Amino acid sequence: MPQSLGKLLLAAGAVLVLLGLLFTFGHKFLPLGKLPGDIMIRRGNFSFYFPVVTCIIISIILTLAFSLFRK
Repeated sequence: MPQSLGKLLLAAGAVLVLLGLLFTFGHKFLPLGKLPGDIMIRRGNFSFYFPVVTCIIISIILTLAFSLFRK
């Protein structure tokens, strides 16, 4: 039990470090939220934004990460 908990904490820490690096330096390499296919509608003082492609990319990355940690 303690050994598996330790592995889980190490994996969670690694994921948090990678997310921190992505949020800090990721906008230079992958402009998440500003990709082609993201929907942005502006009319007067109303704006609607839905990042379709960004959601798909994040979903693929999370699916791959969870499939690696499941084994």
